[in-house]
Parts: sequence; C-alpha cells; structure tokens
Amino acid sequence: MPKDPVTRNDVAEYAGVSAAVVSYVVNAGPRAVAPETRDRVLEAIRALGYRPNATARALRTGTTRTLGLITPDGGNPLFAELAKAIDKAAAERGYVVLQTSADGDPETERAKVAELLARRVSGLLLVAPSLPPDLGEPQGTAEGVVPVVAINREVGGVSSVRPAYREGARSGVEHLMGHGHRRIGLIVGGPEGSERELGYRDALQSRGLVGGPIVRAAFSREGGFDAMRQLLAATPRPAAVFASSDLQAVGALKAIHEAGLRIPEDVALVAFDGTAETEFSWPPMTVVRQPLERMAGEAVRRLVEGESKTSAITFPTELIKRRSCGCP
Repeated sequence: MPKDPVTRNDVAEYAGVSAAVVSYVVNAGPRAVAPETRDRVLEAIRALGYRPNATARALRTGTTRTLGLITPDGGNPLFAELAKAIDKAAAERGYVVLQTSADGDPETERAKVAELLARRVSGLLLVAPSLPPDLGEPQGTAEGVVPVVAINREVGGVSSVRPAYREGARSGVEHLMGHGHRRIGLIVGGPEGSERELGYRDALQSRGLVGGPIVRAAFSREGGFDAMRQLLAATPRPAAVFASSDLQAVGALKAIHEAGLRIPEDVALVAFDGTAETEFSWPPMTVVRQPLERMAGEAVRRLVEGESKTSAITFPTELIKRRSCGCP
C-alpha cells in the first residue's frame, strides 16, 4: 500500500515543535524562529521527506512566492550570470524563480508574460524587454496586481534597474586613450544613438578626437567577428577597438587572431559587460563590468518589498583591467 504523505504535524512531532513553528520555517515567516529550532525543523523535513503543498499555501497566503524571469537570450553568458544572481537573491527571501527566454522576439516575449501570469507568479523580472509588459486584467498577488521590474532597460510604467551604460562606455574608451590610442573603432549593437555609443563619443570629444570607424553589429560572437573584419579592412586601421558587449568582443578576438595580428600590440580591445568568458579569453580581456549581483538584489527586493511603480535606479560599472588593452 502507498504510504500516506508526510504532513506538517509529522514534521512538528519529529522536531519537537509546534505545527505553527514548522509553518514559520517553511514560509520564512511571518514570525522569526531561533536558528537552533530552525535547524531542527529543516533536519526533520529532510529526514521525513516532507514536501509543502505550494498550491494550498498560495491559496492561504495569496502569493505563490514565485518570480517569473524572462531574458532575451538564455544562451548569452551575461543573462546566464544575471539569472544565477537573481535566483540566489530570490532564494535568500524564500522565493523561487521560473526562468524562460523570449529569443529577442516581442511576440514571444508577450506570450511568455501571459504564460507566467497564468501560473500566478508573485512578480515579473523582464531583462531588456522590447515592449512595456501587457499584464492584462489585474491579477496574481494579494494586492491584486503583479509587480514588474525591468532590468538593463527602462520601459514605461514599471520600475527598473540598470547599469550606467553611458558612463561605463566612456570610462572604457578613456582607458584606451590613456594607453596613447587616438584612432579607436567601435563595434556597437542596437540602434544609432544608444547609450554605449554616446559614451564612446563623449570620451573622444573630451580629447578633441574624431570618432570611428564605427560598425553596427548584432550582440553576438558572429556579429563581433564580422564587424572586426570590417574594421581591420579600414584605412587607416584603428589601433584600438571598444566593443559594446562581451560576445562581440569574443568574435572580434577571433578575427584579430585570424588576421595574424597581436593583441594588444597591433590592436587593443576593451569590452562592455564583464562576464567570466572574458577572463578566460586569450589574452584576458579588459572589460567594463556590469554590477549584476547588485542589480539582481535590488530587482528582487523591489518585487518582494514593493516599490514605486515607475522608479528607476542606475548602478555604476567597474573597469576591470587585463591584458587586451595593454595593461600588464
């Protein structure tokens, strides 16, 4: 005969506590539990194989304690690292994350939002959303409306967290100028006049330099490879290049190596993003690093604690100096 499912009362009896204390541990509140008691309850849960009924808890509390996360491209190392940071920040607050990708398509993004809302997520995290989210009729939380935070891009009507794109790009280009470079090319994704492009132009104008050449390319390794080949064919060839994403820079590295040129002696390179991939490229890449952990923590905090619907916060980037620019 199948065994009866383990109940909260079984865990309470095993741990020598009340059923209410078990509930406080499982639900991370509303009352605090002493660390020693919490450890006993968690040990009882492991020993007995107790699995809380999430559906019943959601009906009782009005929240599933689940956050929906939509990224443009699940295979991009930047979004993978950001998702990991979000998952960690959510777990620290007793939440789990449902992650999916929109593949850069607005219609897919809209459909994924609708799917997550149907699963009654407690909040939505949209990374670089292409459109303001269509939330339909108010639903989903005890307050009646699903909160939304946009990451890496500002969209109308929702809270947002993002890096200082323009200032970060400027710092990367200024660093190349600090190595004595005066002809600095740009590989940039997105529409003309993006913040990373504006930061590049700010840096050049501060020294009275003429920008270019500039090549617009997809935020991908292939885009960076093709763009770098165009820059290498320019006359005169740029002595340094700023790439608007790590993936573009990885593609650019390949193009430089295939051309038989040295980095940084023949062409210096700095990228924007700062994922682990750049630390293990050859040579290791100088990057303007996005503060992923800080942005993830703030985004989750805003969903869990509640925040002004349209407030925005920008986090400073960090310049990480490695060999691709000429630093030892």
